[in-house]
Amino acid sequence: MNTAITVVRRIPTLAEYKQLCQGVGWNDYMNFDVAEESLSRSLFGVVIEDQGQPIGMGRVVGDGRIYFYIQDIVVLPSHQNRGIGRMIMETIKQYVEVHAPEKAFVGLFAAQGKESFYTKYGFQNHEGLTGMFGVIHNGQLS
Repeated sequence: MNTAITVVRRIPTLAEYKQLCQGVGWNDYMNFDVAEESLSRSLFGVVIEDQGQPIGMGRVVGDGRIYFYIQDIVVLPSHQNRGIGRMIMETIKQYVEVHAPEKAFVGLFAAQGKESFYTKYGFQNHEGLTGMFGVIHNGQLS
C-alpha cells in the first residue's frame, strides 16, 4: 500500500462529499442542497486521502445509543480493489465497537453483489427481517 494514503477520522467536507459521490455516479440519488446539514449531523466519519486528496469515505449516522447506520461508503473507481474499502470499514468498526452500547443495532444497505464484502465485518441477513426503504419524490414517499 502506498504510504501517501492516510486514514483521517473526520466527516468529509461538503466539497469532498460531492466530489466522491459524483465520482461513483450518485448524482441522481443525492440531494446536495441538504447534504451539508446531513453531514453536520453525522456521528462519525472517515476520509481516506491519497497525497492529501480524498479518494474514499464513510459515515455513521443514527441516534448514537440504540441505532447506528453505516452510510456513504465510497471509494473512487480508480482506487478500488486496493484495500481502501477495508480501511474505511475497519475504522468505522472500531468506532462502533467503542461507542455503541450493548445490544445496539448497527445496520447498512449493501449494493447488490457487495454483500460478501460486508459479511467480513459481522453483517448478515437475519431471518425474519427484511431491509426496506422508500424515497421522497415530489413530496411523497414512494
